[in-house]
Amino acid sequence: MVKAKKAAARPGRIVWKGAYERLLDDPAFGPVVRRVGPVRFPSNAHDAFSFLVRSVTYQQLAGKAAATIHGRLVAALGGTVDPRRVLKAREEDLRAAGLSRSKLVCIRDLAQKVAEGVVPLDDMDALDDEALIERLVTVRGIGRWTAQMTLLFQMRRPDVWPVGDLGVRAGLGRVLGLDEMPTPNEMEWIGVGYRPWRSATAWYCWRALEASRAD
Repeated sequence: MVKAKKAAARPGRIVWKGAYERLLDDPAFGPVVRRVGPVRFPSNAHDAFSFLVRSVTYQQLAGKAAATIHGRLVAALGGTVDPRRVLKAREEDLRAAGLSRSKLVCIRDLAQKVAEGVVPLDDMDALDDEALIERLVTVRGIGRWTAQMTLLFQMRRPDVWPVGDLGVRAGLGRVLGLDEMPTPNEMEWIGVGYRPWRSATAWYCWRALEASRAD
């Protein structure tokens, strides 16, 4: 196996060590892996519900703006993000935090369905990826991408492949030296070769894109 050059330390705990070893030897991803180092995630500070609320809040927003709105939302809920507090909160207070109407509807629908047991979140570990995605997308405003981000970042599932994510597509195109980013259908075919570590592959695609923006 090719030895990795020492990479700048990133915060968090190393996850998917097998993916690091697999991708380190990959002709396309090896340089990225050597530069970035193993996949690391910070300690998980969210339960499934609060993570989903955060994900909805961050949809289609730049990081700083999304973080500001999310911080205001948490404050409006008294510091605790759970279904009961969301359903008890006044709509005008949640809107004042900066939530769009569509995001408010989504978060309320999520809270209602979780509270009623229509979308239970306490047995998520027992479900396979597709079954969990099918459950989550029954909530208004939660699509496949948000469900996949939950699988990848909240649950740390190792083989999530978000073919619709523009950052992953653009990063993969850069790693493979393509003139254009691959289509979702092309992503599906390319991803076959990176099973069962496609979550880490996606993570390195994001890191490759970050590096290209910094150049």
